[in-house]
Amino acid sequence: MARSERRLSAILHADLAGFVRLVESEEDLTFEHLRSARDLIWRPAIETAGGKLIHSTGDSMLAEFSSAAAAVQVAIDIQERMARFNEGFDEERRLMFRVGVHLGEIIVDEVDHDIFGDGVNLAERIQVLAEPGGIAVSRAVRDVAKLHDDYAYVDGGEHRAKHVSRPLHIYRVRTRMTAATVQIQPTALRKIFHFHGVDPGGRKFGFGVEVDDLVKREAGLLIGRDSTQCDLVLLNESVSRRHARLSMGLNNTLQIEDVGSTNGTAINGTPIAPGLTRPLEPGSMLKLGDIELVVRYD
Repeated sequence: MARSERRLSAILHADLAGFVRLVESEEDLTFEHLRSARDLIWRPAIETAGGKLIHSTGDSMLAEFSSAAAAVQVAIDIQERMARFNEGFDEERRLMFRVGVHLGEIIVDEVDHDIFGDGVNLAERIQVLAEPGGIAVSRAVRDVAKLHDDYAYVDGGEHRAKHVSRPLHIYRVRTRMTAATVQIQPTALRKIFHFHGVDPGGRKFGFGVEVDDLVKREAGLLIGRDSTQCDLVLLNESVSRRHARLSMGLNNTLQIEDVGSTNGTAINGTPIAPGLTRPLEPGSMLKLGDIELVVRYD
C-alpha cells in the first residue's frame, strides 16, 4: 500500500497568464524563457527559503513550505525578479505569472513525491484570482504571515471559486507605493545581461541572466541544445548539445568559453578556440552555431 501522510503546509501555486497566446506566437522561445525562469529564478528562490518545488509542468508550478511567511516572501522575491527578467522582452512576450498562497492541510504521497488535497486545490483557486504579475493569499495566510514594511495586504474581498462550496476571502500583496500596483516593483536594482537575436531563418532567440546569480555559480551556466544538461537552452540544430559556458571573471566581467561545440562560438566574428575563455563585452555580437545574439547589460 502506498504511504501517505497529512500535514499543515503553506502551498504556493503559480500559473503563467496568456500561455496559449505566447505559445501560438513563439512556441520554442516561450519554452526557452520558461525554462530559464524556472532554473534561474523559481527553483533557487524556493530552495533557498527551505521550500520544495513539487512539480513544474508547462506553464504552472507548485511548491510547499513549512512556513506561510516564507512562502509569501518567496512569492514577492520571485515576482520582483520576474519583473527584472521581463525587462528585456517586448510587452507581448513577457512571462506574467499569477501566484496564489494558502495555508492548509495537504496529503503527502511519499512514493510519488507529490502533494494533493483541499489545501492544494484552494491554493490553485486563489492563484486564479491573482492579477498577472501579482500575488493573492488566503485569509489564513494573511492572519499569520507578517509582511515587510515595503508591502501591504490589500483586501480583495470574497469570491466564489469553481468546485469550492464556501466563499474564498483573498488578500492581494502589493507595494505600499500605490494600492493600484499590479506588477510587483523591485526594491533593489539587480543588473542583468540580456541576449537577443535570430538564426538565418529569422527565428528569434533570447534569454536573460542576472549578474548576482551568475556570480554565485562557480561552474557558470551551460548553453546548449540539450535541456537535460544545460542551464540555458537554444533549440536550434546548429547549436551543440553542450555548446558554451557563461561565467563571471575578475571585476565581474562576463566571459564565455566554447566547450567543444561542433559549429563553433564567435565574438564579433572572431572564433573562440574550444576550451579557451574570452571576455564578452556589452554590445558584442555572440554567435553560437548559426544563432547571432546581441549582448546588452542594464
